[in-house]
Amino acid sequence: MLTRRHLLAASTVGLLSSGASFVPRAFAQATKKPAHVIVGFPAGGGTDVIARILADGLRGSYASTVLVENKPGAAARIAVEYVKNAEPDGSVMLFTPDFPMTVYPHSFRSLSYDPLRDFIAVSPAAKSMLTYNIGPAVSESVKTLAEFAQWCNANPGKASYATTAAGGTPHFVGMMFANAAGVAMTPVHYRGGAPALQDLLGGHVPASVNPISESLPFAKSGTLRILAVTGSQRSSFLPDVPTMAEAGYQVVVESWLGVFVPAKTPADIVDALNAAIAEAAKSSHMIENLAKVGNTTAFQTPAQFAATVRADLARWAPVVKASGFVADD
Repeated sequence: MLTRRHLLAASTVGLLSSGASFVPRAFAQATKKPAHVIVGFPAGGGTDVIARILADGLRGSYASTVLVENKPGAAARIAVEYVKNAEPDGSVMLFTPDFPMTVYPHSFRSLSYDPLRDFIAVSPAAKSMLTYNIGPAVSESVKTLAEFAQWCNANPGKASYATTAAGGTPHFVGMMFANAAGVAMTPVHYRGGAPALQDLLGGHVPASVNPISESLPFAKSGTLRILAVTGSQRSSFLPDVPTMAEAGYQVVVESWLGVFVPAKTPADIVDALNAAIAEAAKSSHMIENLAKVGNTTAFQTPAQFAATVRADLARWAPVVKASGFVADD
């Protein structure tokens, strides 16, 4: 059984209060080769959108050409494996939400990568939270999480929720809510946020858990209803939407999206990429464009970010263990 202590332990609040003090220096382009930002989810999803905002910020500073490449599949593990095996020359980097690096080591029976051994953590670039959404399959009269729990109990054959990947953060947030509400819900896993939301909006699944970057545009247009956010506080982008804790369910999850390069990448290249991310994070272009999708910029030194990854690995271990979930593939 997931306890309140387990749920609160999943919050990555250390990132939000890290107090990074790095001052970027002037630097020349670190690589003459095109830089490839590898994303483990399809184009159009939240991670892809934020990766393209970051790529714009790196273009011309870190490299003259910065390309985003989508390599979806295996719950984003194909992309992680690709970067692990890439040449460690700074031309290939992974841009990923936290869970492939902090949750998967606990939720998958075996992984072909080790987030601490096989990668260098460069910096987070954005921080976010998740949203719990319902779509047209649920009656318009349902306005709160408690009412949705009642709906699930009254419609057990329809009680399911869409997630972006089995064994990832959205999956566990849905599981946490179901356990806290005392309802039986079936997770339905997709290759990314875009197809998950497509089925939500099409009425094929009643609910979904998504990064705010994916759900916010549809909430603004009124095509989905966000019942709660997973932050420790309300999102400034959704001030009228309660947190899950405010709604009576002690589920608190805040997350980051960050940049990793293969192990053995030279320190001067890591430092140059870190400095370029710092410059991008301060730019009005990145601040304003991330705000449009409900995210804020983030930055840490490589040492600080590595400490964040280690701390988040430790936070998620009891949550996954208490859930009893293990992915076989």
